[in-house]
Amino acid sequence: MNDITPKASPAPEQVGQQQEKPAASQAPAQPAATGPAAAPKAAPMPKPARQRPPVRAARFRRRHLGLGLSFVLIVLVPLTVVVFYLLAVAKDQYSSLTGFTVRQEEGGSASSLLGGLASLTGVSGSSDGDILYEFILSQALIQQIDTNIGLRDHYGAYWSEDPVFALSPDASIEDLESYWSRIVRVSYDQSSGLIEMRVLAFTPEKAQAVAQEVLRLSQDMINALNEQARDDAMRYARSDLEEAVARLKTAREGLTTFRSSNRIVDPESDIQGRMGVMNNLQQQLAEALIELDLLGTTISENDPRLRQAQRLIEVIRERIASEREQLSSSGTELGGTGDDYPALIAEYEGLVVDREFAEENYRAALAALDLARANAQRQSRYLATFIQPTLAQTSEYPRSAMIAGMTALFLMLFWSIMALVYYSIRDRS
Repeated sequence: MNDITPKASPAPEQVGQQQEKPAASQAPAQPAATGPAAAPKAAPMPKPARQRPPVRAARFRRRHLGLGLSFVLIVLVPLTVVVFYLLAVAKDQYSSLTGFTVRQEEGGSASSLLGGLASLTGVSGSSDGDILYEFILSQALIQQIDTNIGLRDHYGAYWSEDPVFALSPDASIEDLESYWSRIVRVSYDQSSGLIEMRVLAFTPEKAQAVAQEVLRLSQDMINALNEQARDDAMRYARSDLEEAVARLKTAREGLTTFRSSNRIVDPESDIQGRMGVMNNLQQQLAEALIELDLLGTTISENDPRLRQAQRLIEVIRERIASEREQLSSSGTELGGTGDDYPALIAEYEGLVVDREFAEENYRAALAALDLARANAQRQSRYLATFIQPTLAQTSEYPRSAMIAGMTALFLMLFWSIMALVYYSIRDRS
């Protein structure tokens, strides 16, 4: 018998692969099926997903050290210096608060007597408040206060101990004006005209003294405005009165010249007298006509009384005609001017109107002068203080917490912006 050694059977996986290979090799040889009974094609196998390399753990690098060092240098060190200066070096400052406004006299003023015409000019109390606000911040006021109470002496005495909040002893007037805006804080409400002022100093007494001096000089400035307004009002009133007097003199002189040249005091009275004569002649004429009619019925035509009555009627009629001619005559028997009577009346009425207007103007100017004199005797503007300068008991300035917080905020913003700019440039390069 021949020894038959059995062959090793292939593994199931190999068998499956061998079976799949012929099927795969025979698949292209088969004709493609057509028609409705054709089998669907096999879907392609999806490709396996590509695996990404794992992310390495973050490590501390040199740029992180530079970022932290910049934070310390830009933020922490300046903030520490500021806080140390505020807490250990800066001197305490005291504040004095005061409030005031400019008030105008209410009641019988010139504007009310003139029917409120002054309101049309746009002048109001707020303009006085604007002037006072600018005056408080002006160099002239600062110079005068420094001369009176010594600003440089007080604020410059702490220069060696607190150079940030104190004033340099050799400061110029421009430096003092700049420093004034730091120690004097003015709040002005333009709608109401109220002004609040806070003065800072190294002692409470000095702060109160500076506030009181500002009030005193402000009152002097308001008084100067009052005096100037009174002088202007009196000057204008006197000028108007002089013009009114000159106009009245001219009108009266013209009327006097007319009367002397025409030898008529009052043409209106004269014409009334002439009209009275005319009326009397008309009445006499009517009576003579009636008498003539009566004589005509009782006597004969040759009676001398009839001729006398007729003669009387003729004389009256001639006199009436003569009077009428004189009313419109251009001769010189009325006044020697050669003008007719209506022209004389017109000229006289014009002169009378000029005189009456000049008299009314004179009375108005005289009343305005009396009113200006009365207003000059009282104060129309005055400084009303509704908060007297206070005397502090505790120091409120400098406000260390607010200054330190604002410093930290701005340093953080500056450092963040610089870091973002650096990394932006680094990524683009």
